[in-house]
Amino acid sequence: MSSALPAAVLWDMDGTLVDTEPYWMAAEGPLVESFGGEWTHEKSLELVGLGLDDAARVLQRAGVRLAVPEIVDRLTDEVRASLRREGVPFRPGARQLLSDLRDAGVRTALVTMSLRRMATEIVELIDFEAFDLVIGGDDVPRPKPFPDPYLQACEILGVAPGECVAIEDSPNGARSAVAAGVTTIGVPNVVSLAGSGVTEIWPTLEGCTPQDLADALARHHRKARA
Repeated sequence: MSSALPAAVLWDMDGTLVDTEPYWMAAEGPLVESFGGEWTHEKSLELVGLGLDDAARVLQRAGVRLAVPEIVDRLTDEVRASLRREGVPFRPGARQLLSDLRDAGVRTALVTMSLRRMATEIVELIDFEAFDLVIGGDDVPRPKPFPDPYLQACEILGVAPGECVAIEDSPNGARSAVAAGVTTIGVPNVVSLAGSGVTEIWPTLEGCTPQDLADALARHHRKARA
């Protein structure tokens, strides 16, 4: 017998739905260097999955002499410009799985630490009605890895966290979803998810179906009862 589909599937954006991490990294280095600081790829990796305010504070410590909101706006504008030039770079399998979920009647939310205005811009570039809800980093009191973003999404959708599946690519995002009590599928991109507490790690979303997510949710419930 087929497992019941999740009540909702909650998607991270950067690095999970769309491969924008290179855009963020490309924006960080020139910003630090414009203030005479030094920036490396390894330092960029440390920012993956952080809330933008927290990332901005790291950049301040690297020498960027701007207020946190100014740094967030500068980075966001640079990434938005890259998206307008290059289009939406979906991760492998992500667009198809999202479309299949919508066709199956599964509710979906985008839960990202990017600003709402950038998340909305990306959603508007998708050629179907992709999400019931968008939660941006400026919509929550505490960012990932706190559970607030995922708990807020579940509350607004009117679903129980334990009946939902989250898809994440970063340790901070995974910890946020796990802390909220959501079955969490980790799909690594530029950083390892070792030790993040994800329910399962999948190498890719290519070829994955809504039923695969339903089966992962069922496996998690069986393990919790064991």
